[in-house]
This record gives sequence, structure tokens and C-alpha cells, in this order.
Amino acid sequence: MTGSEIVRLRSQLSRLEGLFPGYTAEIVEGSIVLTPLRPFHNGTMFRVWKRLAILLPADVEVISGVAVPVSEDSEFCPDLAVIPREEWERNASGYPVDLIHLVVEIVSPSSVRNDYEVKDREYARAGIPAYLIFDPYRAHCVTRWNPGPDGYRGRDTIAYGDTVSVKTPLGELSFDTTELPVDPGARG
Repeated sequence: MTGSEIVRLRSQLSRLEGLFPGYTAEIVEGSIVLTPLRPFHNGTMFRVWKRLAILLPADVEVISGVAVPVSEDSEFCPDLAVIPREEWERNASGYPVDLIHLVVEIVSPSSVRNDYEVKDREYARAGIPAYLIFDPYRAHCVTRWNPGPDGYRGRDTIAYGDTVSVKTPLGELSFDTTELPVDPGARG
């Protein structure tokens, strides 16, 4: 994409903000994508956010749904991301990718490809140290670490009911998944 095309997409995206409650809007591979949110998505996000608030040092904060340009063609709004507190205090509508210590996405039925493939590849290329994918439809969490130009080199899949641990620049973070919501039609 050209610089003017991405500026045009960002302008269109900013006009969409607030027009579609219950949806998240992102630029994915040069297209604006709206993803509907469901109760299990928000429930998972709330539980993970609460756990992060306990685990994280005082000099970092969690953001949600804030623009993070990761490439010329993609500007994501991660479900959760961890950034330095001093940057958080700016209260901006977007943050550069090099500030992100950890990113978390929660899978929705319409976001499977984006969360597992597109964002996995783009977050790694952008150098985000750790990426967690919580999936209430498969009842598992995928941890990704050791980013490189071809994607993350490390991967674990942990079934809900077990403890998820991931090493980040902030230390090792662990999540108990027994309380995470699981879709009634989940396949393990």
C-alpha cells in the first residue's frame, strides 16, 4: 500500500469509531475489518486483564482496543497490550509497536484467521516479544514467543483448566485458565 492509501484507510477508520457498538474495527492487510464481540470474548478479556493487573510491575499498564500500527498494511487494535506507564499516561488513541511488551488476542468466530495467522505473523515481524491467543471456541490458549521475520519461533498450546505461562521482557507471567469461559460448542 502507498502512504496515501494507509492515511485514507486510517481516516475512514477514525470515522467508524463509535458507529458500531459491540464491534472492534482494525486495518488488516489493507482492508477495514469489523469484528463483532460476544460475552465470552469480553469475559475472557476482563479475567485476563484482572490477572495482568496483579502480575505486572507498577511501571507498565494494560491498554485495550487502541490502535497499534504494525506494518504498512495493518493497524491492529489488540484486545489487550502492555505498554510503559509513562506512555499510557499520554492517553493516546494509538501507540507505536516498539512500546508493546505483550499482546493478547481473544478469538471470535470471525477472527480465527486474523488471530492465528495474520496477527501471529505481523506481531512477530514487528518484534513484539510475546503473543497470547485465548480461544473460548477451542478451549485453549496459544503462547507465542521469540519473534522473527518469518513469525514466532516458540509455540505452546495449553488447554483451559491448566496454567498458561509465558516469558516476557517483564518476567514470566502465569494465568490460571480454569475460570475462563468456554463456548458450549467448543472443540478441544
